[in-house]
Amino acid sequence: MFVALAVVVLGLALWAASGGDDRRELTLGELESRATARSVATATVRDRDQVVEGTLSDGTEFQASFPADYAGELTSRLLAAGVELRTDAQRPTLWGNLLYALLPTVIIVGVLLFVLSRTPGGRGAMQLGKAKAKRFKPDGPAVTFADVAGIDDAVEELAELKDFLTHPARFAALGARVPRGVLLYGPPGTGKTLLARAVAGEAGVPFFSIAGSDFVEMFVGVGASRVRDLFNQAKAEAPAIVFVDEIDAVGRHRGQGLAGANDEREQTLNQLLVEMDGFEQGNGVIVIAGTNRPDILDAALLRPGRFDRQIAIDRPDLLGRQAILAVHAKGKPLGDGVDLAVVARRTPGFTGADLANVLNEAAIGCARRGAARITQADLEAATEKVIAGPEKRNRVMTDADKRLIAYHEAGHAVVGHVLPGCSPVHKVSIMHRGRALGWTLAVPEQDKVFQRRSELHDELAMLLGGRVAEEVVTGDPTTGAQNDIERATRIARAMVTQFGMSDAVGPRLVGDADGRDPLAARDTSESVLGTVDAEVRALLDEARQRARAVLTEHREALDRLADALVARETIADDELVSLLPPAP
Repeated sequence: MFVALAVVVLGLALWAASGGDDRRELTLGELESRATARSVATATVRDRDQVVEGTLSDGTEFQASFPADYAGELTSRLLAAGVELRTDAQRPTLWGNLLYALLPTVIIVGVLLFVLSRTPGGRGAMQLGKAKAKRFKPDGPAVTFADVAGIDDAVEELAELKDFLTHPARFAALGARVPRGVLLYGPPGTGKTLLARAVAGEAGVPFFSIAGSDFVEMFVGVGASRVRDLFNQAKAEAPAIVFVDEIDAVGRHRGQGLAGANDEREQTLNQLLVEMDGFEQGNGVIVIAGTNRPDILDAALLRPGRFDRQIAIDRPDLLGRQAILAVHAKGKPLGDGVDLAVVARRTPGFTGADLANVLNEAAIGCARRGAARITQADLEAATEKVIAGPEKRNRVMTDADKRLIAYHEAGHAVVGHVLPGCSPVHKVSIMHRGRALGWTLAVPEQDKVFQRRSELHDELAMLLGGRVAEEVVTGDPTTGAQNDIERATRIARAMVTQFGMSDAVGPRLVGDADGRDPLAARDTSESVLGTVDAEVRALLDEARQRARAVLTEHREALDRLADALVARETIADDELVSLLPPAP
């Protein structure tokens, strides 16, 4: 719109600068006759344009054209007739002067307004400081606590917010203060956003949702303005709920930016702190925030009075996974033999999003084969697809490669079956899935809260069992154990630097808790780091020797299982147990 307006203004200015269209057109003959009759006052001969312009004796402006190479003769005739000749220059006008003075400014302003009108969100220049929150009306399809499963403790905590919002007088009579903020933290996919929507659906109040990154902008002060606008919207419809997803995008520790305490992100955080617990109190707005990294949030944001409650949303346990599967199974035609409890047992560590993906993949697989109901086989295939990736049946392998992969996976299975600290092995396959050439599925009998040191030692041996099987059988290991070595090294280093399971290093933390900060070990001496490397190497060497001892002792079972894998590609459950050595 701004560009079109600028074009119109520019066209009018050019028309005005040209003096308008009221000049009288004369032929060359008429002009010469009038000049002879002394009725032409002034004239300007423009040889370049082959045009003569001027003014008649009565003040009328005229214009006439002449042929090429006639300018000299025409000038002589006009002079002889006593016409006042002016120089060949643009006739100065007020509009022309204004045009040339203001044209650059008009162009710059027009371009600037055009760019600002195209800012993210399409809100225009005047809307840059407005919050981008999405409002969910209570009269729409509501999500309730019945749609949330597997995290009953968190639901119980948040159910109190419903009472606060629907019956505030009951708590005010006892002097209780409504919590201003609730922080939901936990791994991705555990249901933090779903819980916030369930609170809004149960309470029947307006629900505003915004991402933490929506506050931060390249222009200084925009983030703080959006925070103010968001809370003003919520206050206007109080009681209301504001949900800030991934609040760590704006709530990180202050004083760590490149511009110190004056950068845009920290100004936004300061405004958020003021809105949550500033001079004005009791505005009827509850803030629910979600994050995967509560450890990096600013201390002022986490204190009581801002986020009064901090609720951990962890991965669901066995019963929780079964309840989540039941929720997501609604509306899906399940076969008679489907047992969701079996799927729940085989998916330890899965989040609610992972379990929803399992059921969705099962429904897709069922539709692909043209069946009317989802079977247990569909659910098992979907679980394996989510864990290891889709099958790749078209990849061509030589018999030698196929046998080598079979020995690799058989090595994992035999070592995992013999060592007591490993989870039971349920399935072994040399069918390609994702980036894996083969895979071994070991599922614990029950969820574990922690792992003992002996169990970690056994897990290291199982991870290296595939590489050791290659060495035992061929004496020439391959690159197929890359992922196994990576996982084993990560576990061994965590045992030394985080879990305090090394006598040489002792119960101390070396580096940061999750290994993401490469500079976190800067306060650790070189001698300690050298000891850490030596201890990690010792753990891996010990695991390798234990795996070698198991496979050497049970070489017959290793060969038997490898031959069966080459013949049938996938072996599971009872058939697998019959091929493995007797349990210790």
